[in-house]
Parts: sequence; structure tokens; C-alpha cells
Amino acid sequence: MLDISDFRDNANVIKADHDKRGLPHDNIDEVIRLDEEWRKAVYEQSLARKERNDTAKLISEAKKSGNNDEMQKLLSNVKSLGNKIDELDKFANELKESRDMIRMSIPNVLHDDVPVGDDDEGNTLHSEHGNKPSFSFEPRTHNDLLEMNNWADLPRAAKITGSRFYFLKGDLARLEMALQSYSVDFMTKKNFTLMHPPTMMNRKAYEGVTDLTDFETVMYGVEPDGYYMIATSEHPLTAMFMDEIIEPSLLPIKLVGVSPCFRREVGAHGQSDKGIWRVHQFTKIEQIIISLPEKSWEHHEDMLQNCIDLWNSLDIHYRVVNICTGDMGTVASKKYDLEAWLPGPNEFKEIVSCSNCTDYQANRLKMRYRTPEGNSTVHTLNSTAVATSRALVAIMEQNQLEDGRIKIPDVLQPYMNGQKILEAAPF
Repeated sequence: MLDISDFRDNANVIKADHDKRGLPHDNIDEVIRLDEEWRKAVYEQSLARKERNDTAKLISEAKKSGNNDEMQKLLSNVKSLGNKIDELDKFANELKESRDMIRMSIPNVLHDDVPVGDDDEGNTLHSEHGNKPSFSFEPRTHNDLLEMNNWADLPRAAKITGSRFYFLKGDLARLEMALQSYSVDFMTKKNFTLMHPPTMMNRKAYEGVTDLTDFETVMYGVEPDGYYMIATSEHPLTAMFMDEIIEPSLLPIKLVGVSPCFRREVGAHGQSDKGIWRVHQFTKIEQIIISLPEKSWEHHEDMLQNCIDLWNSLDIHYRVVNICTGDMGTVASKKYDLEAWLPGPNEFKEIVSCSNCTDYQANRLKMRYRTPEGNSTVHTLNSTAVATSRALVAIMEQNQLEDGRIKIPDVLQPYMNGQKILEAAPF
């Protein structure tokens, strides 16, 4: 969430950002009003405490002088002041809770470079990479390729779990493992520390990294324990430093997380989202950077370059787009997406999101670092490296042969014991 000082000192900046997003100012004004009432209540409470302390000294003097009537009068006043302090404390806490609940729903302030647009049609092209594949035959969709080669069993997964789960089989399962190993090796060579995070989080931690009112509908809850299955390793890896003061010598902290991810993916989806493209469980390799504020935009570009280098090495044709105001979520200040070309449906589809969340998550998580002037809030950044199911789709569709087999990208062949072609599974 935005720091409360932003509402006190820079409300015009937040309101201008809401104008870009097409949002009303009501919540901003309500935060300011509640904050002013809270500060007034805290001030009145401090005056009452001072009066009570001063009265306590007078009680001591009255006791010493033997003035019992005056002492009883002062004791009564102290009791009244105590009740007043308790009431003001309760009132101030209620105001603060209401203020911060609204504050948590107000989105991050967008970077000046974010293009203005109503929806994903307003996203702008940043760059395009790789050669668009051409075929001497009609390219198949990944659904057709899965079926031809027995590489995924969705009906049996649906039988034991539900729709949008799958068994991955044979060479495609091996390629998925190769993608994981290659991506981790790629990122650790760039000085990212490998992490396997927990796959469940409690509500407090989850509220620190995302707007649950917006995100909760796509998450799986674990009852009666009150946990949530993680939707991405970004969430536990960012929240792991919750309520901590980080030594500046440790910054930037660079992590690469490997984890299963769980998403309900509610809503209607198109034909190209079937198969293993949009599923409830998948594996993702994620980049995380926890940064000094003055370095975060430099790190954002570095993370994007990591993605570009990684996907270039896989020899995939894709583009990078700058996400516009109407397609931006609550948390990020700026976001790039990588979109791979899928010859089957003849369209670009998202494979990577790369975001700078500035201090938005850190404010919610109370993550700070030491400075000579006191503790200050860090910046947090996250980016997909590879979501393996979507990477498999891009590889299958762009590297398909006329007989339905798939050429394995050169950089993955050593992780497949030198194998160059994916063969069909036996059943």
C-alpha cells in the first residue's frame, strides 16, 4: 500500500494517478479524512495523558499536606481521565483500522512511462525478438500435438481431481524437467540464489503481497487452517522478510524460486486456453529482487533483460509489451509482459510478467532497511523467468514437425541426454 505520508503530502499525485486509471477520488479523500480524525484523536489522547500525569503529581502533594478532600477530588479526576484515554484509544484504533483498510485497496502510483489505455489493446510494443516460424504445412495447436503424441492426459486427471488438471507424460514430462533445470542454472549464473518456498501462506502474509479482495477469487484456500495455496513463488519469497529490518549490505537480495503454483482460473476462456495453457496447477521459475529504492528501476530493466536473454536462448519468437493503465493491477508501478507467438491459434499470448512494485508491498509487509537517518522501506520486484506449461506450449507450437514430433531447443538438449526430437508416449 502507499505510505500514509503520500496521502498527507502528495495527495495530488495519487489523485492524478487515479485520473490516469479512470478511478474516482472518493477513497483517497476518505483516507485523508480518517487520517485527520485519527491524528486529532491521538493528539487529544496525549493531552489527556499529560493532564493525568500532572494530576497524579497534585495527588501526591495533597496527600503530603493532608488535604483529603482535594485528594479525593483529584483521584476522581484521574479516573475520569483514564476513562477518556481508553475511549480515545479505542476510537483512534477504529479510525486507523478503517483508514488502513481503505488505504490497502488504493493501487500503486504508476510510473510516468506507463501508457494510458482502457484495456490490453492499449499496451504498447517495447521490442520483438526471434524469427517468426514458417511451415510448409498447416501448423497444429498444442492441443492437437498433445493428443497425437499422448503427452498429456486431461480426462484421467479430471476424473481424480477436476477440470484443468493434467498428467504430463513421456518426453514432454522430461522436457518440463529440463526447462526447470536449465532456467535455474541460467538464473544462478546471474547471481540469483535458488529457493524452494512453502506452497502455503497465511492470510496476514498474503495480504502483504497482494490485494486479496481482488486476488482471492483465483486462489485455493486450505480449511480449517486458514492457509492459501500459493499462486506464484513471488508471494512467499517477497513475504519471507515481513516485519524485518534488512541490513543495507545485503541489498540487493536476488532470489530465483521454483515452486508449484495453484490458481482457480475462474471465468470463461477461449479455445487456445485449453490443453495445458491455462491450468489450475503448474510449475514456475520466478525472479525476485529486494532493492534499495534508488536502484529499483535499474533492477527492473535488468530483470527484463534476464527474461529476454533466457527466451532468446530458447530460440522462441516473442514480443515485449509495456502494460497500459487499464490492464495494470493494483500492486505494480510498471509492468512488462513477454508474449510468445503461437502458430496454431495465430496469436501472441503472455508467457512472462515483469513488475516493479516499488514500496507498495514493502509498506504492507513492514519490510525496511537501516539508514543513518532511520529505517526506510525497500522496493520489491518480481518477474517470471519460465512458467513451464506455457513454455512447453510455445516450444511445441513453434518447433513442430510435419509428423507431429517436436524439435528440442538446442540449449535443452544437454538436459535431455543429447536427445534432439520429442517422441510420442506409448499410451
